[in-house]
Amino acid sequence: MKWFDYVIIIIPMLFVMGIGYYSRRYIRGVVDFLSAGRLCGRYLLTVGDIANGISIVGVLSYVERKYQVGFAVDFWNRLTIVTAIIMALSGYCVYRFRETKAQSIGQFLEMRYGSKLLRFYFSFVRVLAEMLAHSIMPAVAARFFMYFLNLPENFQLLGITFSTYATVMVICMTMAILLICWGGTLTMVLTDTLQGLICVPIMVILGLFLFSKFDWATQILPVISDRVPGESFINSFDINKVRDFNLFAIIVSLTIQILNRAAWLGGGASGAARTPHEQKMAGLLGHWRGILGTLLYTLLALSMLVMLNCKDFSFKARNIRTDIASRVTRDILSDPVARENMIKAFTAIPVQTHIIGQDTPSSRQANQETIYLETAKAELLKLPDGRAKIQEFNSLYRQQMMSVTLRHMLGSGLLGLFALLMVLAMVSTDDSYIFSSAQTIAQDLILPFFRKVPSARLHIWLLRGCAIFVGGFFLFCSLAFAQLDFIELFRMTVLPIYIGGSGPVLVFGLYSRFGTRQGAWTSILSGTVLALFFILCRRNWADIIYPWLETHGWVTSLDKLLSTISAPFSPYIVWRMDAYKFPINGYESSFIIMMSTLILYIVVSRLTCREPFNLERMLHRGIYSENGNTVPEKAFSWKKIGNFFVGITPQHSKFDKVIAWALAFYSYIYTFLGTFLIVVIWNSISLWPKAWWGTYFFIVFLAVPLTMACITAIWFWVGGLLDIRQLLRDLKDRVVDQHDNGMVINGVALSDVEKFKKAEEKK
Repeated sequence: MKWFDYVIIIIPMLFVMGIGYYSRRYIRGVVDFLSAGRLCGRYLLTVGDIANGISIVGVLSYVERKYQVGFAVDFWNRLTIVTAIIMALSGYCVYRFRETKAQSIGQFLEMRYGSKLLRFYFSFVRVLAEMLAHSIMPAVAARFFMYFLNLPENFQLLGITFSTYATVMVICMTMAILLICWGGTLTMVLTDTLQGLICVPIMVILGLFLFSKFDWATQILPVISDRVPGESFINSFDINKVRDFNLFAIIVSLTIQILNRAAWLGGGASGAARTPHEQKMAGLLGHWRGILGTLLYTLLALSMLVMLNCKDFSFKARNIRTDIASRVTRDILSDPVARENMIKAFTAIPVQTHIIGQDTPSSRQANQETIYLETAKAELLKLPDGRAKIQEFNSLYRQQMMSVTLRHMLGSGLLGLFALLMVLAMVSTDDSYIFSSAQTIAQDLILPFFRKVPSARLHIWLLRGCAIFVGGFFLFCSLAFAQLDFIELFRMTVLPIYIGGSGPVLVFGLYSRFGTRQGAWTSILSGTVLALFFILCRRNWADIIYPWLETHGWVTSLDKLLSTISAPFSPYIVWRMDAYKFPINGYESSFIIMMSTLILYIVVSRLTCREPFNLERMLHRGIYSENGNTVPEKAFSWKKIGNFFVGITPQHSKFDKVIAWALAFYSYIYTFLGTFLIVVIWNSISLWPKAWWGTYFFIVFLAVPLTMACITAIWFWVGGLLDIRQLLRDLKDRVVDQHDNGMVINGVALSDVEKFKKAEEKK
């Protein structure tokens, strides 16, 4: 990178940090620190989430997955479109949670199930899973920048040698913690929105560059079409051999989407809107916002595929692969001799020229990465702990392919812009993760045990102290456990400790009257136990469990048992014994956990329910409502059914209705009916040729999203600026309720005790 690339990064970040420092003057109460005074508009929340939506982990994970399985599976994701849009348009979970006015998940649980102990345990499990999973995100980000910027392992300052890796993490964590300590959610919302406003034009510029970098007909289409039968990258009816990211994974994703909709709600931006309707509209606009991120991710994945697999770039591809393999080797091996031997082996690999149409098409088992992975395996097996290092090498190699490829592909200026985009994403996601855990610790593990209401000053310093503790924990874990399989751990290993059993507790807590404390305890405890079982199996399989089974001669019999159980679901679920990998993947174990906890919650709650729960009081409806926001139920009508599917309520303005109808048309008519259902019917009668799928992919995944992204970018940019101005105005005139701090008395929020008492007396 040139000097002006660093200027492109530093100046915007100094501006963001300056605005964060300035926002301190608006903190007057706990509700400001926790929920930005509940004064945020829809665009403020939507634009503010753009940087979060393009996290480094998300980019690396998406590109890694697409490099392995392509885009054909995405077609079947459209099965979930109707469900996702109905949830967005109706405000599923989000609207009701905002109605409760809870400032944390734990506060909601105590209000709903009447148990401080459940609030404590549930929150403890959440923060444990959240901190374990997210604590290694700084390591992922630091490693990305090390690879992307080609930074040295160490540097000297004043004669002292410092680790570049550790220094990058310390700088990142310091910025995130400062933003939190200055003003909590209020500062984060303002700075995230500014970061989003900066990210939008960068994403458009990068998208246009990547879109024009390669020729569609001679480079992109041939590369993504060159796959063996059963593993097509674009033909959605030719993916029966795809293992980890197949149709069953989509079913699991849909289940997670429904059951865990409320899993990460609680304070912060999820409860910061002016009204429940604004919170709902922010969620709805999030679907438009997602077009930007998805398009950029797709273009990044396509660019990497072409750069590494098109014969026009064979020599450059060899340099990139050798660079990746050498950097990974230096990361995972400390023995200099072993390092040198592996790097020499990689350097000796000749240029690979794969001629599409003449050579055998690529597959997951045999492609241009195979020789590098096999070389690494052969060298690592010579070492005492080589078996465990193989999986580690494979994971890091695949995860860092994008960062190194982009370094070789982008020129000066664009390198700085992409680095700025990733820095903004990193700071935004880091402060969100840290604050989420810190808030849970302060609000749900400490606050419930205060005998007296703490002062606002003490409460805010408690939150700051927890944020510093969590940031320190993240930094320690990233330094101590930097070699773990990061993205898999984040996605499907650690988080099921919490989300495996939390879904039924939260969804039925918001929507049912029969859910009981006993059902909630059963769900969360069983989810934790099952998740820990799968974690232990997955983490210890290659070096402990499989060798033990092999020693006792049980491998063959277990292989037959697993094959028999999974046979009815083949080819989407295939369980086979493997020396290096646990046979049940993350999607399958997550599904087993979620279905088990759902059944247990319903059965136990039905058996122990003695009296229906008072939902109206918790949701501030009926006699408990404020400002006339609650609308009485109307008799059945077809118009009511239509409004439900479009999400129209009396709170919708004319422009809100335009947005709702536009999203409904785009999702139901264009996306689901036009680009999915009609295509399914057509191919059921007569399969499309490969060329047709190429045209379909170009129009649906590139051309239309690029057009929509340009329109959305302007729309959200203007809306975000107007909402920032409105928020700063509202913050000056608000009246602060010092009792609105997350404490609960007899199942009622402290701030609502007197209001509800008067309402019930009037009744």
